[in-house]
Amino acid sequence: MAGSLNKVLLIGRLGADPEIKQMVNGKSVARLSLATSQSWKDKNTGEKKEKTEWHRIVVFNEGLVNVVQQYLKKGAQIYVEGQLSTRKWKDEQSGQDKYSTEILIQGYNSSLTMLGGASSANNISNDQSKTSTNNDDMSQISNDMDDEIPF
Repeated sequence: MAGSLNKVLLIGRLGADPEIKQMVNGKSVARLSLATSQSWKDKNTGEKKEKTEWHRIVVFNEGLVNVVQQYLKKGAQIYVEGQLSTRKWKDEQSGQDKYSTEILIQGYNSSLTMLGGASSANNISNDQSKTSTNNDDMSQISNDMDDEIPF
């Protein structure tokens, strides 16, 4: 369909350490749980309110999976560009069809960037120039992907 766009941009913090799995073809995939929050003041009570949304991020690029595994931990702040994908699966216990919506990081139009902050992965290394070099490497890695992704 001409004129359509499937693009997601998120900035948030990891709610858990990345989960790295092996696919049937032997390649690795990373799964991330990303929290985005918004806060506001209740007009009636003046009380501060906050709402957190949780997003499933799936990284298919082998090089980027290695960077995720090495540098990202729970609490790290990241910027993600990807696309929405909903997949159908069958619950083994109930036999019912289930659906999961995820943000896929694959292909040339996706990226993942580590951002600074108190709980960020940038604090893992004392060598700040090394950390910023890794950010540059990540953007190059995310643009260098193949199309052999099985679904």
